[in-house]
Amino acid sequence: MDLDETDLRLLDLLQSDASLTNEAIARRIHISPPTCLRRIRRLREAGLIERQVAILSTDRLAPVIGHGLQAIVEVSLDRQGSEEQQAFEQRVIADPSVQQCYRVSPGPDFVLVVHVTDMPAYLALAQRLLTADANVRNVKAYFSVHRAKFDPRIPLPARP
Repeated sequence: MDLDETDLRLLDLLQSDASLTNEAIARRIHISPPTCLRRIRRLREAGLIERQVAILSTDRLAPVIGHGLQAIVEVSLDRQGSEEQQAFEQRVIADPSVQQCYRVSPGPDFVLVVHVTDMPAYLALAQRLLTADANVRNVKAYFSVHRAKFDPRIPLPARP
């Protein structure tokens, strides 16, 4: 799929605020609302826009639900065959506490970003996903004490 400057501007704007109305987006990109709607629909159908979500403020939610515990977890498997990696990956991505899962190289086989309510919840997650799996050789967890930046935006090139 070829992307022109308007498509890139649409994608960039939607990464900033996907809650804007079609009219507001069209006005900011300087195109007509029907053209805007058609282009966004095409970008969705092409799979460039996977989904639209709300990013919640952990600090503002903390008084209501608690701060929770965020960890970055490195996991090394004993057997790294395709089937073993896929089986592990399917199990961890099905768990709602796992926010992100990456196969990486070199180093560990997987890096997970997990969010749980507290340390007992992390221990339950570790038991459920890691300790109970005979193929998990090594686990190293890093617990977040401060988040300096979180931005899911993908930098897009500017087109002349």
